[in-house]
Amino acid sequence: MEKFQLSKHFRFPWPVNHTSLSPNGKLLLIVGDNPESMLVDSQTGKTIISLCGHLDFSFASAWHPDGMTFATGNQDKTCRIWDMRNLSKSVAVLKGNLGAIRSIRYTSDGQYLAMAEPADFVHVYDVKSGYEREQEIDFFGEISGISFSPDTESLFIGVWDRTYGSLLEYGRRQNYSYLDSMI
Repeated sequence: MEKFQLSKHFRFPWPVNHTSLSPNGKLLLIVGDNPESMLVDSQTGKTIISLCGHLDFSFASAWHPDGMTFATGNQDKTCRIWDMRNLSKSVAVLKGNLGAIRSIRYTSDGQYLAMAEPADFVHVYDVKSGYEREQEIDFFGEISGISFSPDTESLFIGVWDRTYGSLLEYGRRQNYSYLDSMI
């Protein structure tokens, strides 16, 4: 992006909706209009493995900073967590309430994962608990995206609305997790 020049060009058999580059830059996680996701060599574009488990098309993906786990978000209202050491099946399935999982982000320290539905719900998971501890943020509005601040102290939620479009910021209290302290 620094030079705004094409660096690689790969073709896939179906429309791609989202890609994520692994922390070491060697793998691309590809999701799109196919129930299967793909891990692809970032230099050659060659498919390394197809990931099976979702039931519909996918819209979001994210790598954990350790590069060993990653997440895929799907129209089947689930986010699947995958582990590089065993890609035969996902290690966790996180469920949404109303719609497709459209945005996924890990904190830079890897402690939390947030996933957003198209409207009304953002879910924050404690990674260390094996994704067992969850906080659900419930508000009214179409969600345009989510992001954590680089220092992991804030979660930002973009709300798309012609009249009330906004950016919500949720802060983490000192010495507390998001799950203990978000309002």
